[in-house]
Amino acid sequence: MRKQCPVSRWLAGATAIIAACAVFAAQAQQPTPKRTRVAGESRPDLLYHNYCSVCHGDKGDGRSRARSSLVPPPRDFTEAAALQTLTRDYMIAIVASGKPGTAMTGWTTQLSPTDIGALVDYMIATFMAPRKTPAFAHGRDVYAQTCVACHGPQGQGAAHGPMTTRDLTTPQARVELTRERMVGTAGGDAHRKTMGQAGSKLVADDITAAVDFIRIEFMATQTASVSGTQAHGGRATDAPKSAPPAAVATAKAMDLPFPKGLRGDAARGRAFYDANCATCHGVKGDAQGPRAYFIRPKPRDFLTDDSRQTFNRPALFAAVSVGRLGSEMPAWNKVLNDQQIADVSEYVFNAFIRPSGAARVAGAR
Repeated sequence: MRKQCPVSRWLAGATAIIAACAVFAAQAQQPTPKRTRVAGESRPDLLYHNYCSVCHGDKGDGRSRARSSLVPPPRDFTEAAALQTLTRDYMIAIVASGKPGTAMTGWTTQLSPTDIGALVDYMIATFMAPRKTPAFAHGRDVYAQTCVACHGPQGQGAAHGPMTTRDLTTPQARVELTRERMVGTAGGDAHRKTMGQAGSKLVADDITAAVDFIRIEFMATQTASVSGTQAHGGRATDAPKSAPPAAVATAKAMDLPFPKGLRGDAARGRAFYDANCATCHGVKGDAQGPRAYFIRPKPRDFLTDDSRQTFNRPALFAAVSVGRLGSEMPAWNKVLNDQQIADVSEYVFNAFIRPSGAARVAGAR
């Protein structure tokens, strides 16, 4: 067999290496594909927990800490009127665009149409659909007639002489008490004896209906706390951000007027602020509203030096209009017109940003 010249072998190897390097270099110059959201990546239970539960409650019944500060109060999705009147399309429209005259604002700046649809379907399936069945109504009646005296109106249990009934609402109860175990215990002889005559009258359908009522009404699974900006595939990191307000520390900049020739009415703005904004930003503008405890990142504190050097009228108008992605500050321009935005911005400016001399709003805190 004819031997290849050493020089030829070297040239062939060098040529192959050069060709491989050229391919590698060409591949390296290709742009890195941008991460896209994967269909179904949304977690509607987390979305509800992070965006909705602070007002509507973990169980969708409106029993939240913020309830007493909101006028009108948050919607109770479990009440009979809601079960009869709230359609899917209507709920999607409200979540997307908000509801004028309430603290419910649109979430299109933070949630995609897919997120909103999944969120509404979750609320219907979790809070509304199970309560529309005849079995749920029957279980509620059985619980009210035979169980509430010992287990309490909210399933919280109580002490009855030497006996203490179990709190059915705790995380431990949700883990330990399976449906099968609850049905077996409720139908057992020992439990029937503690119920007296009422226990002897219960049939199998009564027991299963009462257990299912308890599990829906008192033992709904609660989602762990997760940042809302991470609950839906990182949309906050790849969506357009609202323009941050420019630093405007100079006195001249603080005197700039609203855009579009608008003039704000602080009195009207205060009424809106107290009804809709104070729950997060606080009645004093100090970010100590009843919802502030639950929100990450924290609401804006208008009393800090940074805020007072940053937010002139145009900056406030922009912030109120388009909101802030990655936070719970929504875009109010989905709900309010330009004049209403100017009014609330004027109140914030006069009451908190420049609360001195002639600029102070009468009665501002």
